[in-house]
Amino acid sequence: MPTVFYVEGFRFFFYSNEHLPKHIHIEKAEKTAKFNLENIELIKSSGFNASELKQIRNLVEENNDILIQKWDEFFNS
Repeated sequence: MPTVFYVEGFRFFFYSNEHLPKHIHIEKAEKTAKFNLENIELIKSSGFNASELKQIRNLVEENNDILIQKWDEFFNS
């Protein structure tokens, strides 16, 4: 599971056998979420409240270019 980075206690990562569309997994403690990267939207979540999901979405938006770049580097190499 390649970790892209940690921000504010959130771990942003991919699974090594991912599939399209491009997306990112986020975890913190026992909570998880998955966001689409090309059309930024929540795909699913477990345990995060609305405020945390908004914070995660903002982090995905702020770092979207690097998240897509890391996806492309890992899965297109």
